[in-house]
Amino acid sequence: MIEIGKINTLKVVKEVDFGLYLDGGDEFGEILLPTRYVADDMEVDHFVDVFIYNDSEDRIIATTDEALAEVDEYAYLKCISVTKFGAFLDWGLAKDLLVPFKEQATDMQEGLSYFVRVYLDEETERVVASSKTRQFLDNEPAEYEEGEQVDLVIGNSTDLGVKVVINDKHSGLLYHNEIFKPLRPGLRMVGYIKKLREDEKIDVTLEKPGYQKIDGLAGEILTKLEQSGGYIEVNDKSTPETIKHIFGTSKKNFKKAVGALYRERMISFKGDGIELK
Repeated sequence: MIEIGKINTLKVVKEVDFGLYLDGGDEFGEILLPTRYVADDMEVDHFVDVFIYNDSEDRIIATTDEALAEVDEYAYLKCISVTKFGAFLDWGLAKDLLVPFKEQATDMQEGLSYFVRVYLDEETERVVASSKTRQFLDNEPAEYEEGEQVDLVIGNSTDLGVKVVINDKHSGLLYHNEIFKPLRPGLRMVGYIKKLREDEKIDVTLEKPGYQKIDGLAGEILTKLEQSGGYIEVNDKSTPETIKHIFGTSKKNFKKAVGALYRERMISFKGDGIELK
């Protein structure tokens, strides 16, 4: 079954002067892969991985270009034009991605970037996007456990923190004071459930909660010590800024990890730093 707006593996059935025709099944018939996307090793009866979408004339077409986001994914995309039909975003393909006016949380402006969800419009069968992302989230109560590892998509920033999408289903919040590395909207990364609140909102963190978190940071400290010849000029008395720059964590967490390593006699304090024993 062909999935529009996603990568499909299709069989080459015919070679023509202007490209290759791929087997789109009974529903779509033969789908053109234009010559500019055809590689030397693509031959009749071979299978190729292609992205399927509508071209500027609304025909189903294939490309080997990589879209910045597929259907049912979130992305942070730049608006390159606004027309009477809506805003068009650059998503890495020859035909830009439309955001209809009714799907814009705020009026989009050329040159600015927006956090959007890519989806297939059931009425037109065209791939479009929406910045009204909440409508795509699961309204059922989340069944997570505190400390559970989850997949996050970084969203827009608020006064309290950064909004995230959890497992492509639920909304969550990552607080500013728990962010120790650069983040950008659309970035996918691993996170952890920090707290399931009574109002059904979810707080998340990028570091493993509890003792597991200390273990993970302790391992990172040991790795950096090994890579630095057994000594790093940073210790529990270093400034929070220095610790954040080197390890991407808070001074509080760093001190706990260093303390655990010291008690296990794996490190010692030397001068203004720590040394691997």
